[in-house]
Amino acid sequence: MVNLEQIQLTILMPCLNEAQTLTACIHKAHLSLRELGCSGEILIADNGSTDGSPDIALNFGARVVTVKEKGYGHALRGGIEAALGRWIIMGDADDSYDFSKLGNFLRNLQSGDDLVMGCRMPRGGGCILPGSMPWKHRWIGNPALSLIGRLFFRSKVTDFHCGLRGFRKEAYMKMDLKTTGMEFASEMVIKATLKGMKISEVPITLHRDGRNRPPHLRSWRDGWRHLRFMMLFCPRWLFLFPGTIIGTIGGLFFTLLAFKPITLGAVRMDTNSMLVAAMMLMVGFQLVYTAVFLRIYGFTQGFLPDQPHLRSLLRMVTLEKGVLTGLLVGLAGTFLLFSAFLKWMHVDFGTLDTVSIARGVIPAVTLVALGTQIVFGSFFLSSLGINRPLN
Repeated sequence: MVNLEQIQLTILMPCLNEAQTLTACIHKAHLSLRELGCSGEILIADNGSTDGSPDIALNFGARVVTVKEKGYGHALRGGIEAALGRWIIMGDADDSYDFSKLGNFLRNLQSGDDLVMGCRMPRGGGCILPGSMPWKHRWIGNPALSLIGRLFFRSKVTDFHCGLRGFRKEAYMKMDLKTTGMEFASEMVIKATLKGMKISEVPITLHRDGRNRPPHLRSWRDGWRHLRFMMLFCPRWLFLFPGTIIGTIGGLFFTLLAFKPITLGAVRMDTNSMLVAAMMLMVGFQLVYTAVFLRIYGFTQGFLPDQPHLRSLLRMVTLEKGVLTGLLVGLAGTFLLFSAFLKWMHVDFGTLDTVSIARGVIPAVTLVALGTQIVFGSFFLSSLGINRPLN
């Protein structure tokens, strides 16, 4: 029985059929513990290996925890929960990371950092040895996703997806991570950034892994999962900004064209252009509304940290106010539609001037559609269960 108080550091390796490289990784981790003079453990989070990896780990002095739920995130979460150390340094068990050189990670953790990221990229002082990273990862995937992460979340991390990283277990518990796949790595950096945790980065060398089989990582599938997660986690870039731009442009031209045609040089815009502007207005409005849905869902479900300004806004914008606003907008459109109907009835439902009647019908149906969106959107906001957490 290991005494919890004696363990300071856990070196954690998720494992799925890593018999070829596991021995080398555990040996290097033992060297680190001896060199650092730190009481620690080597923990293997086995995710269903069938090649004898758990027995190898036990024979070489590691502790093994079995995680039945499949997935990179599941394996790490199971391992972290079972870890006895106050500090955890995790890395893949494919021998691409050198577990004998963990001094910088531990020193930064001991100095109070919450998350210490390894950096493989040369721009951050790291080194990628020949053959250790596919060209599409080095020149496209990692730089692009890391750039998006820094842009979306104002993170200073250079290498968002480095698998070798250390963190305080207490800080991990505060992150409240939810994902179970490869995007677990992105969520950790994002949550730590949004929660204002102390993050540092240390340069490392990435080695060619020691396996003779393809890696578990699937470049396009897992890359898309990371990108999708970041976009949904930061809806202002995917929904709010595009929706605001599209809706503003559409609303401006829609309003102007509702009164009279517009001539810009040799271009004359009339009811057909107003129809396009109406479409832009409704699309933009829906995108902005979706951004609000995602933002609220994000922090009510624990994906995003608490946001006082959003709480204040939502206390003012209640279901009743939203429904009332939608009804008023819809009634305005219904009034315009009824006016157009009266004009048609006035000519015994005969032929009307197409341009003239369209200038009234298009705003009418647009307002009815917007009013409907507002009413049902307000009910959807309420169904997210925001009233209980916000009170």
